Amino acid sequence: MKILICDDDYEIVEAIEIYLKSEGYTTYKAYNGLEALEEVTKNKPQLIIMDIMMPKMDGITAMLKIRHEQNIPIILLSAKSEDTDKIIGLQMGADDYITKPFNPLELLARVKSQLRRYTELGGTKVNKSIYKTGGLIVDDLTKTVSVDGEEVKLTPVQYKILLLLIQNLGRVFSIDELYEKVWNEMAYNSDNTVAVHIRNIREKIEINPKDPKYLKVVWGIGYKIEKI
Repeated sequence: MKILICDDDYEIVEAIEIYLKSEGYTTYKAYNGLEALEEVTKNKPQLIIMDIMMPKMDGITAMLKIRHEQNIPIILLSAKSEDTDKIIGLQMGADDYITKPFNPLELLARVKSQLRRYTELGGTKVNKSIYKTGGLIVDDLTKTVSVDGEEVKLTPVQYKILLLLIQNLGRVFSIDELYEKVWNEMAYNSDNTVAVHIRNIREKIEINPKDPKYLKVVWGIGYKIEKI
């Protein structure tokens, strides 16, 4: 699997490269957002680890440009630890977020988790299941989502959440349960992460996200997709 590492700190890039190569991954390096875009076009990585604050083009801007074309899993890095930075990154389309300094084992675990989801969503495994409620349709063979005939583009994490919910129409999943099933790891301070992804999904599948038809909150318990 090919991974792009993008950070303006050369030492961090080299350190991450050592960890990833020790696990057998092929790595490419970039030191600003513009270089990252070039590497994505040239080498087509399956995952990107990218810093937020960089010269020439920051990580958020680069991520938005990448998201216009493809749904490569993106893990953002930042020296900032405030929840607002994490929320902004997730709102803009990041699949995960790690605050520097980070534990190498945690980074590797998150990389493996994202790659597993990417492989599952983009692989050749035959799955003829089509899930439908009202005008919302998820085709798990083609990995597409449509609402009233209009295709909706989701990130890999958003797709995974929606697929889990629509496969279990009417069932309420707690925030921790959603996190553990989608991220494949124990939930820890997962409220913001899940809530941001839910909000982003609503923005894409609901006519009025403030009065959702499909993706409902059950206050104090969790979320569900309504059976229509």
